[in-house]
Amino acid sequence: MDHAEVLLIGGRAGVGKTTVGWEVSARLRAAQVAHAVIDGDYTGAVHPAPAGDTHRAGITERNLAAVWGNYAELGYRRLVYTNTVSVLDEAAPMFRQAMGDGVRLVRVLLTATDETVEQRLTGRELGSELEHELRGSARKARLLDERAPTDVLRVVTDGRPVIGIAAEVVAATGWVTGVTGVTGGAGAAIGPASTAG
Repeated sequence: MDHAEVLLIGGRAGVGKTTVGWEVSARLRAAQVAHAVIDGDYTGAVHPAPAGDTHRAGITERNLAAVWGNYAELGYRRLVYTNTVSVLDEAAPMFRQAMGDGVRLVRVLLTATDETVEQRLTGRELGSELEHELRGSARKARLLDERAPTDVLRVVTDGRPVIGIAAEVVAATGWVTGVTGVTGGAGAAIGPASTAG
């Protein structure tokens, strides 16, 4: 394979993006599929925002390009990338810029109800950010529901084992032969103790 491919896992805060991303990586490792993982939340984690880059999109793109450049130089061609809005059309140019015009985008939007997300975030956010996270998560859920393109695979995470969710996500990539999107199987449901979404 000479072109890059990226699995974009998006969704509101508390939906399970990070947890699912790492389980996807575990499945790919088990199948001996070479790949890299980047949690996009960290590529723009600076304060204050750089001058002229209020939403930190510029620094995020620069960091993605730098890190992906290192991976690509070592021969990696597949990336698992988690970030809330990564599945939206306006994010696509960033990946084309960083990974090449021919990059194949596989977009998966994880969804969960407000009740599920509140339970997960309450278990995860132990500091002063809980109320801010809850409001932001609800706002992003509406935005993603309205603006996610029709070709984005939507995967419900409420009450489902992370293993089943990851199986469905991996199947969407086509990176592992013989994998179906059949869900189920053993494993813990994504919950307060296991979610880093």
